[in-house]
Amino acid sequence: MISHDMIERNQALLIVLVILVVAVGGLVEIVPLYFQKSVTEPVAGLKPYSPLQLTGRDVYIREGCYNCHSQMVRPFRAEVERYGHYSVAGEFVYDHPFQWGSKRTGPDLHRVGGRYSDEWHRLHLLDPRSVVPESNMPAYPWLARNAANAEDVEAKMRALRRVGVPYQDEEIAQAMGELKDRTEMDALIAYLQVLGTAVRQRQ
Repeated sequence: MISHDMIERNQALLIVLVILVVAVGGLVEIVPLYFQKSVTEPVAGLKPYSPLQLTGRDVYIREGCYNCHSQMVRPFRAEVERYGHYSVAGEFVYDHPFQWGSKRTGPDLHRVGGRYSDEWHRLHLLDPRSVVPESNMPAYPWLARNAANAEDVEAKMRALRRVGVPYQDEEIAQAMGELKDRTEMDALIAYLQVLGTAVRQRQ
């Protein structure tokens, strides 16, 4: 018979039992999610990122925006009142990887789409304190000078199609044209403007 004392004194046995408990618990929590449509299917109105938005998402990741901004509104009254409708799993079906995060040096951005104008975002990225005086966010002026990267957008869209994002051949063929004469700032703003718009904010 295995006693509590025996488990505490035998490190190998303790490790095996911990791994077993975590594995079983993980399976019990995770496996049922694969059979829930609300988790595996996109919400009504959700569209894959356009080539410009997809490029902006890459800029968002490259610049480390996720280090200070989360993209998940939790179902708590204080968060819903501040940011809008809580996030639902079906909104992230086309995100590879998702940008939920947990660090909020700056506000959550999941419902920022459509909240401000393109010009507001442009000013905010060029000089954050010009629109938010108390902001400690750094400026990103080089984004306005750098051309949006169009070289690998088609390859990215094809790769995402392999993991379930429903890009059509015509969309992929036109991707480079959409990025012509666009800057990284244009792309990042396009990405920010689509965040959270599939589920309308509660009034």
